[in-house]
Parts: sequence; structure tokens; C-alpha cells
Amino acid sequence: MKSGAEPRTSPVLRGSGLFDRVDYRLIETPEERDSVYLMRYRAYLHGGLILPSESRRVSDVYDDAPNVWMFGVYVDGELCSALRIHVLTSECRSSFATELFGDVLHPRLDQGEVLIDPARFVADPEKAQQFPELPFVTLRLAYLACEHFNADSGLALVRPEHQAFYRRVFLHETIAEPRSFPNVLKKVALMASGFRSLRGQVLTRFPIMRSSAFERRMLFDRGSERLPVIDLPELAFERATMVPRS
Repeated sequence: MKSGAEPRTSPVLRGSGLFDRVDYRLIETPEERDSVYLMRYRAYLHGGLILPSESRRVSDVYDDAPNVWMFGVYVDGELCSALRIHVLTSECRSSFATELFGDVLHPRLDQGEVLIDPARFVADPEKAQQFPELPFVTLRLAYLACEHFNADSGLALVRPEHQAFYRRVFLHETIAEPRSFPNVLKKVALMASGFRSLRGQVLTRFPIMRSSAFERRMLFDRGSERLPVIDLPELAFERATMVPRS
């Protein structure tokens, strides 16, 4: 699900300075999870998506799904944003997207498609104002997942007012009209784009979405060889041309 973390429709990427300061971290410990759940609450409340609650936390059963990767994006060691990624296959279909839009997605999974479903994209409200590049840095994780898992399509659950951004950056199209999201005050539409057919266009316009096989393995391979932190300055993407082309 998307929150107030969505970017403006035409943010300016201010060169590579921020990316030198960013780490991607897989969220695993109870303390890390609690920090993400608290940030979700603050972001959703700030965006008018939920009502206040005593727990001041937002979590759900899909946080523990077998096909989930939950990431935190840290700037100078501080948690600034987070994203939960589900890899959907015919064998493993657990996600909010399949719960809400099962009539659209299950037939595709029945045909053997692999779908990447990014959800719970949130940014700390103050950090979002300080770093307008955060949406690009954070949603880049979903694009890397598409590459790593050889996905047919990337998905997004998006409020109508933010659809233009996903069309512009990821060339998404709306494939199902807005529906009510559980425990959320605003509806979301289902958007998708064919990863393989559109990959070249996206990478040309937004080179930040490039990645190395090493980076993708470190992020998504489960096992003792996976590193817990990915430092962006070490990555092999084209940081010299961060500004998106019109």
C-alpha cells in the first residue's frame, strides 16, 4: 500500500549526494520491525489514511508471509523509509494485492506469471520533506526485485492522485479501478507494467534503476552468505546521470 510517502509528480534529483549516504537493510529483528511499524503509523496518520490508535503501530499478517522481504532505507544511519516486497508465483500468492484484487491477479498466476508486489511504502514525514529523492531510492528496491526474480510484471497499489508518478517512472497502467483497502480511509487502484518489455525504456529514462547482479544477490538471496547492509556507493549503477530524461 502507498502512503503520504509518494513523491511529487516532477521532483528534482539533486545529483548523487544522497545516494552516497544511503543503506538498504533487510528488516529482521523485533526492534527493527517495531521501528518500521511506528514509521508506518506516523506516515499513514500524516497522510490521512488511518485514524489515531493507542498502539501507534501498523502491521499485518503479511509482514510474516513466506514470500516477503521487508527493507528499511537508512540515510546517515537513520531509518527514513521502508518498503515490503512480495514475490507472487503460482505456488505462493500471499499479499494484500491478491487479497484485494484476486479476481485480476489469480488468473495471471494460474498461467505461471511471476509478479512483484511492493507494499507498505512509507517515509518518515519529516525525512520525506528533507529528501525528495526518497521515493526513487525506496521504490528502486521493487525494480531490483523484478530483475532478480525475472518477473513478468511489477505491481503497485496506488491512490488515484499518485497514478501519474507511476505511469511516468515505471510506465505503469491501471488494470483495476480503485477499491477499498482494509482499515484504510482511501481507496487504491491496481497498476502494473510489463517488466521485460519496458525495462529498456525505464533504465534509459531513470538510470538509478540500474543494478548489479551482486547487489541483487545481497538483497534478495536468503542464506548465510547474504550481507545485512547494502551501501549504495559500492553499486554499479550510473550515478553520473541521475536526472530523469523527459
